[in-house]
Amino acid sequence: MGMVSNGTVLVTGASGFIGGAVVKRLRAKGVAVRVLVRRSSPRDNVPPDCEVLEGDVTDRDSVRRAMAGVSALFHLAANYRLWAPDPEPVMRVNVAGTEIVMREALRAGVARVVHTSSVATLDADSAPCTESNRLTPERAIGAYKLSKILSQRLVEQMIRDEGLPAVIVCPSAPLGSGDVRPTPTGRIVCEAMRGGMPAYVDTGLNIVHVDDVADGHIAAMSVGKIGESYILGGDNLTLRDLLIEISRVTGRPPPWTKLPRWPLIPLACANELVARFAGSEPFLNRESLRLSAKRMFFDDSKARRALGYKTRPMADAVADAVRWFAGRRA
Repeated sequence: MGMVSNGTVLVTGASGFIGGAVVKRLRAKGVAVRVLVRRSSPRDNVPPDCEVLEGDVTDRDSVRRAMAGVSALFHLAANYRLWAPDPEPVMRVNVAGTEIVMREALRAGVARVVHTSSVATLDADSAPCTESNRLTPERAIGAYKLSKILSQRLVEQMIRDEGLPAVIVCPSAPLGSGDVRPTPTGRIVCEAMRGGMPAYVDTGLNIVHVDDVADGHIAAMSVGKIGESYILGGDNLTLRDLLIEISRVTGRPPPWTKLPRWPLIPLACANELVARFAGSEPFLNRESLRLSAKRMFFDDSKARRALGYKTRPMADAVADAVRWFAGRRA
């Protein structure tokens, strides 16, 4: 951890999937960790030996209190949902919340910041997609992608104009232990474990073990270059290959048919309608269908070269995720 290991490190979003993995890694290295978590957030991913402050990234006073005496910041707090009936909370947390956190980090004189963006900010039409293939806000599908593009641009502007000492990381789709919510990729694993995915659409994604993403965050903090962004990815594979790997681990039958997208649109609409009334998040929705038209394949060689970033095989990430979800259900 270099320059920051002798002070307190603040982590926002520690109750989340990647945030929890980052905190565990920091504690394993003996780093003093303070976490800012909302009162309503589950604490499963927050180790008992952390200093816990209750608050919210959209509440300046609680952010200011959390920043006091901190030497480094990992900003992972985000509203991560591919489908949102109302985009306002997504924008408030991911854009306005990021601005508050970064302003308060500058005010407190925090020495080093890692801002967690996402591969959602990149243009996967370019194959293989690197950090330089950026999406414009006009081409973003859905509130989440737009919010992550705008929040990353905000951080980049503050680095350029105000000397914010920040490095940006862009994780792909993580799997492993601790996916409490679960994330969209975790939901694919859960559905497949239940036998609910006998069919698939022709799409692709980049799967990475959550602990490798956490190590990538710590490497970015130690040796990342201020103002640079780094893709933290793993293996590029089709959805069919992912489902076959899950079936191999679980012993459930593999998917047997490929579906075209267009017949799924009415089903997606119906799912969204039910979700609005039930207050839930639909597994199949129009946004995920639109996103599935692209293969989300990424090239993370910059992080491997500059940060010494390493990843284990996708099969390990799938096996750990299946084991963890099975334990939660037991």
